[in-house]
Amino acid sequence: MAVEQSTTLSRETLLDWYYQIVLIRQFEERCDALYKDHKITGVYLHLYSGHEAVGVGALAALGTDDHVITAYRDHGIALARGVDAKPLMAEMMGKRTGVSGGKGGSMHLASRAHNFWGGYAIVGGHFPLATGIALKVRYMKEPNVVLCFMGDGATNNGYFHEAVNMAAVWDLPVIWLIENNLVGMGTRIEDSSGQPQLHKRAAAYGIKDGGRVDGQNVVEMYEAVSQAAAYAKKKGPVLLEALTYRYSGHGVSDKQYNVREDLASELKQWQDARDPINVLRGIINASYPGAEAELKALEDRADGVVEESVKFADESPVPTYEDLISNVYVGRSPLD
Repeated sequence: MAVEQSTTLSRETLLDWYYQIVLIRQFEERCDALYKDHKITGVYLHLYSGHEAVGVGALAALGTDDHVITAYRDHGIALARGVDAKPLMAEMMGKRTGVSGGKGGSMHLASRAHNFWGGYAIVGGHFPLATGIALKVRYMKEPNVVLCFMGDGATNNGYFHEAVNMAAVWDLPVIWLIENNLVGMGTRIEDSSGQPQLHKRAAAYGIKDGGRVDGQNVVEMYEAVSQAAAYAKKKGPVLLEALTYRYSGHGVSDKQYNVREDLASELKQWQDARDPINVLRGIINASYPGAEAELKALEDRADGVVEESVKFADESPVPTYEDLISNVYVGRSPLD
């Protein structure tokens, strides 16, 4: 069911966001198939399906000189940041042409050229790094902001307290963006947090409470993060909570939706009523009627990009022994 909501944003902007959201969905669905076909390996593969509007809307509010860091559900965020699908897919398949040289895999995507710093597999391990990057921004008097994505479950980690507290003490330009998909692995948020409205934790650190945002609506995400970024650059940290829903288990090997009828029913309700693609399609139709042919063309374009990325990854070489032992130590700069 499409949501009829108009906006003053341009047709071109909305169509671009539609393309990004569809590209992420199709990329993730293909990764799921490749994992089941053993072409993507590893213990876990964490998909972004269902979250797409959070990443696309949030990153649209940033400039290219701003910084982005996230946890292991990172493929969609990398695509929304503008990282090319070919080296991303190559990394997923452990190839030498991947963004991390085939050494990182799906949980360790990064791109220095895009100020996208990962992709971290340790829950909460990237929080201190976000604070550190923001400290550098503040120290160098740069007019930028750090956007740190996290899952709801990570907010119970000690790193969260330490990193957010230090950012508050130093008034650092960080947006702490919680992607609350209601379940941390298999535990409901109300069963793991004494305060399930996670944005209210801002009060404990004396930082800006950015409130709750509809994470299925890319327009609302863009507006909320735009406001948060403007505030953070001038006054310090903001804690923002996006309500969203993941379309697979914690990882693709997690079959909880297959064995629990209550979760399967809840999933269907979110997909039917609040799917990010359908929500944005409704906004586009309400604001700029007659775009169906363009939407179909964008879907076909995204499908082609994903197919090209798989072909590129298939044909790419695997890392060598020399690749394995390279970059273990920091070498001399080419500028030295």
